[in-house]
Amino acid sequence: MRILMLNYEFPPLGGGASPVSYEIAEHFSKKCDFDIDVVTMGYKNLLSYEKINNHFRIFRVKCWRSKKEICYPWEQATYLISGFFKCIKLCLKKKYDVCHCHFIIPTGLLAYFLKIIFGIPYFVTSHGSDVINYNPRFKNIYPQVTWIWKKLIKNAQFIITPSNFLSSQIKEVYPIISNEKLTVIPNGIDLNKFVPLKKKRNILVVSRLFINKGIQDFLKALSNLELKDWHVNIVGEGPYRSHLEKLVSEYNLNEKVTFYGWLENKSREIKKAFGEAEIFVLTSYFENMNVTLLEAMLSGCAVLASDVGGNSEIVGDCGILFPAGNIEQLHNKIKQLISDQRLRYELQQKGIDRIKNKFSWENIIKQYVFIINSTKRA
Repeated sequence: MRILMLNYEFPPLGGGASPVSYEIAEHFSKKCDFDIDVVTMGYKNLLSYEKINNHFRIFRVKCWRSKKEICYPWEQATYLISGFFKCIKLCLKKKYDVCHCHFIIPTGLLAYFLKIIFGIPYFVTSHGSDVINYNPRFKNIYPQVTWIWKKLIKNAQFIITPSNFLSSQIKEVYPIISNEKLTVIPNGIDLNKFVPLKKKRNILVVSRLFINKGIQDFLKALSNLELKDWHVNIVGEGPYRSHLEKLVSEYNLNEKVTFYGWLENKSREIKKAFGEAEIFVLTSYFENMNVTLLEAMLSGCAVLASDVGGNSEIVGDCGILFPAGNIEQLHNKIKQLISDQRLRYELQQKGIDRIKNKFSWENIIKQYVFIINSTKRA
């Protein structure tokens, strides 16, 4: 089985969709013996060609991209142009059975044209911001692309969403989509990748630093809280960092909060940060299916998350949810967690069990294989 995978976000670039697409490609190549070619964005000194194993290759095309953690629409457009010519070359050399595309927009455009030119059927894994009206950051762009967005969905064999929440968002905009085409397959996690370590009194935040991630609410909630021997580690990068650092100074939290910047998803440092943390906090105003929640729960963190999007589908009864933007409730929940060791331990153990039982890649890849076999050329 020959699969062409398309994603402008691929490690070490991008957010949650990036490691998810890598894990899928790696499992396809190792567990299923599928032949995988990935076409993604180049960036600075990253290799233009990388062979992961005999069945898994990465092609990085020249693009304009200024930052690892974010890709602007005009930068995505350069990927579409460069990626198109790279895909043409690959398709002339090799007959692909199926194209697996990550993101309806922009990447779906490549898959659509390859279907027209070479007859390669495609399916899409949607990740959130590619769904109309999902992300306020793209509110001026969504009306301009809705018509092509619907066309890309219509021509895909399947649209996969990682959460029931995102599936319902697609149905709101495109109600005629069939239940057979729209399929929910959650993001998975490698059960050996993150493990609990000797716990320290650390509260961990891992996020791209945008205003919609709500970290300013978290800092405000800490401002009048007696943290005693607790310390806060914030991992991530983004345009909102300087403002968050000012808030830390304003709230007199300099001795309690450390910014670590960007840490690679596969790095020893990020695994250590998760493994040593007692508590993990996610304060986003909207989410699809947050991968860091999976990583935190598997690492034995007691999780506190905003009740938005697919967060409740991950957490279940193994963590604490609060209304997004409600600083008072956030303050009270943090206070409850740092003062109740028994509660923390209970949530940590239940969280580990839930992730192992529901979100292992071993089980999730089987669902993807069914989709591939139902999509491939006759």
